[in-house]
Amino acid sequence: MAFTPQQLVEIMSRYKETGDKKLRNDLVIGYSNVVKYAVISTRNMYQKYADADDITSEGMLALMAAIDNFDPSKNVKFETYASIKVRGAIIDYIRKQDVIPRGVRKFSREVDATFSRLFSEFGREPTNAEIASAMGITEEKLLKGLAASAAAASFSFEEMLESGTMSFGEEKESGGTWEVEKNLHTQERNKMLAKAIDDLNDQQRTVVSLYYYEQLRFSDIAKVMSVSESRVCQIHSKAMMKLRHSLESYIKA
Repeated sequence: MAFTPQQLVEIMSRYKETGDKKLRNDLVIGYSNVVKYAVISTRNMYQKYADADDITSEGMLALMAAIDNFDPSKNVKFETYASIKVRGAIIDYIRKQDVIPRGVRKFSREVDATFSRLFSEFGREPTNAEIASAMGITEEKLLKGLAASAAAASFSFEEMLESGTMSFGEEKESGGTWEVEKNLHTQERNKMLAKAIDDLNDQQRTVVSLYYYEQLRFSDIAKVMSVSESRVCQIHSKAMMKLRHSLESYIKA
């Protein structure tokens, strides 16, 4: 059964008053797209290593918990609240399952650290040749590593954003203070993210846009750009490093 946004708001209000499990089931059905969107938007992080059904199940559990914990008096849309909780639960699940091979994660961390160090030294984005030289490897090995670590790079960046989003803790403060501060923080972070994306080169910006906004798979992006999937993964990994470098100090502040 399809519900209108207003019907879902009314169902939520009745559920909070009565605790009727049937109403909660209606809410789960009505807001199931929140889970679907989160699963699709994170698929490049897990699709080679984990089952989408397991990710979906984890998202549904998080949605049910969000429904039970949601406080309508906080004056925030449930979709916004649930999206944060569901996406956070999926990222946490991927982290706990340790689905990305250790060697891939280790390489991703090393190249990311090298990228940040060289960026700070040069005051610009380092070239692949400069990164490879600093790591003591060939440029060919670097490119292969960037292609293989696309999921790890994406996951690392998502973890950083997630930690920034949730840095105010759980909603325990009275009077809506937490919600106001969090909304201001999110708005400011989004402005910083938009600026960082604008600073990417054309190829990087295209990949990020098609991946995060159009929800395309790496293989689909490759077709759009008329390049190999491996090349898209390389571009994506480099873009994630640059975005991470641009936002890391702000997120941790």
